[in-house]
Amino acid sequence: MIYFDSAATTYPKPASVRRAAADAIVRYGGNPGRSGHKLSISASSAVYSVREKAAQMFGAEPQNVVFTSNCTHSINIAVKGIAEEALREKRDFHVIISNLEHNSVVRPVYEMTKRGLTYSIAEVHPDDDVTVMNFERLITPKTAAVVCTLGSNVTGQLLPFRRIGEMCRRHGICFIADGAQVCGVLPVNMQEDNINILCMPGHKGLFGISGTGLMITDGKFPIYHIMEGGTGSTSLELEQTPFLPEGLESGTVNTVGIVSVGAGIDFINRYGHDRISDHENALCSRFIAGLERLDGVRIYRRDRAKYLPIVLFNLDGILPEEATSLLSDRGFALRGGLHCSGLAHKAAGTLPNGAIRFSPSCFNTTVETDMLCRAIGEICSKR
Repeated sequence: MIYFDSAATTYPKPASVRRAAADAIVRYGGNPGRSGHKLSISASSAVYSVREKAAQMFGAEPQNVVFTSNCTHSINIAVKGIAEEALREKRDFHVIISNLEHNSVVRPVYEMTKRGLTYSIAEVHPDDDVTVMNFERLITPKTAAVVCTLGSNVTGQLLPFRRIGEMCRRHGICFIADGAQVCGVLPVNMQEDNINILCMPGHKGLFGISGTGLMITDGKFPIYHIMEGGTGSTSLELEQTPFLPEGLESGTVNTVGIVSVGAGIDFINRYGHDRISDHENALCSRFIAGLERLDGVRIYRRDRAKYLPIVLFNLDGILPEEATSLLSDRGFALRGGLHCSGLAHKAAGTLPNGAIRFSPSCFNTTVETDMLCRAIGEICSKR
């Protein structure tokens, strides 16, 4: 099977990540932060080492790196934690999201409307100036946060996130960023990009195993805990500890997964962001050129917009999920449908059935891309 579904999760993992995960199962049998024996201490040291690596990569402090189970978990902690802090103090809480959001943003925001939160949706335009203007004109005295993706998981369109961050800083608004598609592919620095809370999976661009995520905060906006439990500290207190990271990490963390993320960060640092994105974008350009030679193929890209290495397309007369099933029969893994992002598909004009997403990794080749184009050509010829 030739895998072109890296926007869902990266596969295959680098050999160094596979080795690190296998080694962690053997070496780190203790519960980090819970005991004083050597196995627990070594596990704690391994986990903290990854906090340091993530902090260095994303421009933060290690104690502000919170490990989660995935990006959705991270966004829930951020959105609900920030909103809860305000709503408990009887303060109005208005947020702005974009029209390209994944349900990992849309659903937590919607859920908090039941508690009194209100939200507006800003349209992402091919022109970055217009996009920023669309966000800024929605700001009201009640606006407390912007929660938006750095790049669409559906079309791959990049948002001008540094400029959105600058806008938030000027207005004293918290910027919660969904970095699911960008972190690991492009450089992201919370300080330079004016991001207050950065959410990401460990299993996509960071090449870690499934069940891993990170939420990194700059500490400027209080995040109320949405889960309580054992933290390894202040055990006599009934109230959840306010200290980070343990206050937002109740229960045993995923040591093996965290170690795999650390190995993924090491791989990126060795390989280089530029090398990764240049290769993946070159494959996308080659793929688009191949599709453009075929009849009955529609590609969803907008002039002047900037894109991640993702290509969204459809085949005339074939439903997206039927097309991906036919491609799977031919040995290719792509994702068809709505990609958990109804808003983004509405913006792309692909409702109700969605579209097909091509998302390569740095391990894919031009030969594999050409083979996929030929397979799509065969499917089109048999309609």
